[in-house]
Amino acid sequence: MFANRFLKLLLQTFIAISIVVCVLFCLDCKSSGISRFYTYKVINTFAHDQQAFTQGLVFENGVLYEGTGLHRRSTLRKVELETGNVLQMHKLPPEFFGEGITVYQDKIIQLTYRQNVGFVYNKDTFELLRKFNYPTEGWGITHDGSRLIMSDGTATLYFLSPDTFEVLGKIEVRDKNTAVGGLNELEYIKGEVYANIWPTERIVRIDPGTGQIVGWIYMDGLSGLLGESQGIDAFNGIAYDAAGDRLFVTGKYWPKLFEIKLVPMK
Repeated sequence: MFANRFLKLLLQTFIAISIVVCVLFCLDCKSSGISRFYTYKVINTFAHDQQAFTQGLVFENGVLYEGTGLHRRSTLRKVELETGNVLQMHKLPPEFFGEGITVYQDKIIQLTYRQNVGFVYNKDTFELLRKFNYPTEGWGITHDGSRLIMSDGTATLYFLSPDTFEVLGKIEVRDKNTAVGGLNELEYIKGEVYANIWPTERIVRIDPGTGQIVGWIYMDGLSGLLGESQGIDAFNGIAYDAAGDRLFVTGKYWPKLFEIKLVPMK
């Protein structure tokens, strides 16, 4: 009987110690910024205009909004997801190189590359409402519901007022203690900022409160699904359908746009 009680006590002690160790390990993982790693599964494939040098991508109310780049070829577009048909288009003045876009309330905000100028449009008509300035290059832009979040190709994210476009703050994006640059097209998804890392086939998931990378998404092989397409450029473009919980990605001059599901890597 004594032996049984001793074994039972030993087992309870072992379980208690195990729980404590697991909790401490999880807390240590969170505090040290250990990243999680993902690959992907293609759920659907859609047509995409291969003449589009994709710089910004947003999904809202059943359609895609897309910003494209290059001098004399930059546009803002409304695109039918199912067919890839361009439903509406606004051409930027030839001297501007279009970059990222975001839809904020009833407006579309579009950046330019090195002109330090952004444009604000009526979401429905694409009427230009105003211009604004910022001190850096413009790459990607998204928002968290109250602040605009902008990238400039470095490891820094900038937070801007959506009303005045004043820079409210900035944060350096790091994986543990290492700064991660090349932040490009952005999308705000469930409290995280997803960012294309130019010119790779990688997406990082960023905690906007700390700047820590909480996940890496490896998109290797996706461009291989484009077939014999000529002239394709970098992987770039992330859009999220919040209502349907769908994630879309594409690239510059890509003839296809993909709906993907994230798959944790083992």
